[in-house]
Amino acid sequence: MEKILIVEDDPKIATLLQDYLRRYNLDAHITTDFDDVMPLFEELTPHLVLLDINLPKYDGYFWCRKIREVSVCPIIFISARDGELDQVMALENGADDYITKPFSYQVVIAKVRAQLRRVYGDFANQYQEPEFHEGTLSFYPLKFTIERAGKTLELSKNEAKLLEVIWRTAPNVANRDLLYEEIWDEVTFIDDNTLSVNVARLRKKLLDLGVKDSIKSVRGYGYQWVYKEES
Repeated sequence: MEKILIVEDDPKIATLLQDYLRRYNLDAHITTDFDDVMPLFEELTPHLVLLDINLPKYDGYFWCRKIREVSVCPIIFISARDGELDQVMALENGADDYITKPFSYQVVIAKVRAQLRRVYGDFANQYQEPEFHEGTLSFYPLKFTIERAGKTLELSKNEAKLLEVIWRTAPNVANRDLLYEEIWDEVTFIDDNTLSVNVARLRKKLLDLGVKDSIKSVRGYGYQWVYKEES
């Protein structure tokens, strides 16, 4: 039975969510300690998290980032905030989906089951986890990790997607529109500086592994993977 962690400070909504999830044979648990969500998360090791934004001490964005440090389980935000910026921020911080309040419980169930199928179910069983290897460098996009010479570094979700698209596109150049579409889904709210900052962070992490100048900027167009094995 799949385990679902509900991080929602409204007891009525949390209990109703738990009841509906259990009707569909999902093992739903409710957080009561909002000062530190992580102990219950680490004890439960849930298959999916339902996460509110407005919480008593730290907001949902904070807990989403903390969860992403240790897990790639699906995270669905459920929030009364219906602004486009809030949804962008949720996805930027590692969420997989976003549901606005008031919501249909049937929609919640459908989205939960869709995420579980995608990650753990029939679709996942037919899907082989992608891996990228070149020389001594290895990249595991679903684990958000890069490895070289026995050293492993973790990437953010956006950094991992960015590296995957650039590497996968090589030897061709990954243009900016493609990167916007595959990483952020929506181009409207993302400016060039956001992409540049993410590329800079990714380059820094590659440099920490001893990988220099592996992402080439093609002015006015995009980025190209030009990895060369370093001794």
